[in-house]
Amino acid sequence: MAKALAPEVSTWPEENPQLIGSRCNGCGATTWPRQPRCPQCSGADMSDLLLPRTGTLVAWTTQGFVPKLPYAGKETAENFEPFGIGLVQLGDEVRVETRLTESDPAVLRTGMDVELTFIPLYVDDAGDEVMTCAFKPV
Repeated sequence: MAKALAPEVSTWPEENPQLIGSRCNGCGATTWPRQPRCPQCSGADMSDLLLPRTGTLVAWTTQGFVPKLPYAGKETAENFEPFGIGLVQLGDEVRVETRLTESDPAVLRTGMDVELTFIPLYVDDAGDEVMTCAFKPV
């Protein structure tokens, strides 16, 4: 069985899942993940907003070592595999920092189109695959 690492941030396991952000009804600022108050104007009139599934890679790097706690993955120094991290612009809405499905610097490039997907992060103690959002090149 598979389950989401953070079920409140997306519509996964829908067939075409989307990230769930919020938009301030006062000033129009968009956030991801959802926020109870606007970080721009401090207003509390926020609405849920489904974000675009595709975007543009604005910046990226490769995570080459096991992240420090509170990282949710179960890798150790012995079994760790580098992964990509990117800043993705979703339409005119918002930029999100996210995991990438690709980590090869020869493949990744600023300005490339990417699409939301979900990938296994680890297997929990019950044997369930814990899934997380990531963006893949298209």
